[in-house]
Amino acid sequence: MRTFLTLTIFFSLSLTIMAQDIVLPAPQRSGGKPLFDAINERQSIKDPANTPIDWQTLSDLLWAAYGFNREDRRVVPSPLNMQELSVYVVLKEGVYLYDAKANKLFEKVKGDHRTVAGKQDYVYVAPVNLLYVVDKSKETGTGAYISCGCAAQDVYLVSASKGLACAVRTGIDKDAVSKLLKLDAQHEVIAAQTIGNKK
Repeated sequence: MRTFLTLTIFFSLSLTIMAQDIVLPAPQRSGGKPLFDAINERQSIKDPANTPIDWQTLSDLLWAAYGFNREDRRVVPSPLNMQELSVYVVLKEGVYLYDAKANKLFEKVKGDHRTVAGKQDYVYVAPVNLLYVVDKSKETGTGAYISCGCAAQDVYLVSASKGLACAVRTGIDKDAVSKLLKLDAQHEVIAAQTIGNKK
């Protein structure tokens, strides 16, 4: 009986630890509004609703931002294929690192840290904030900024296609983000993006 109880507790704790990470549904890689309609409707909307976004939508947004559309090539350009960006996802539940190969969010910090994700009030109520972080040891000139700009535009277009509010931002307390994520000197947040449902 004692052995059974010990095993039960062990497996319960194991599931709790594993449950910290989030396995995303497969991203939808086709469909949506026609491209030119999405481009026409792309705009910055800085007044998102304080309502959650479903996991499928989040998976689609992250794939568009920095997923793979070929074996080892991202959906956005990367000079010399250095793949120098990382995308962190700030949710009410915690802060996660997006792993495109596993299509999974790995928990980095527990709890609601949206106040660290930006300096604007709307950031604190939006359900999703993306942080684009560059690995400067892989950086090739302005390559990271090109990759980041393309990633942000992809997220804008998916947001327009799905009728979401979206805004890219550079108003970030980089020191606070670095401290929260425990980034070393070679890693720096270069932009952020806020996504939510429209009011």
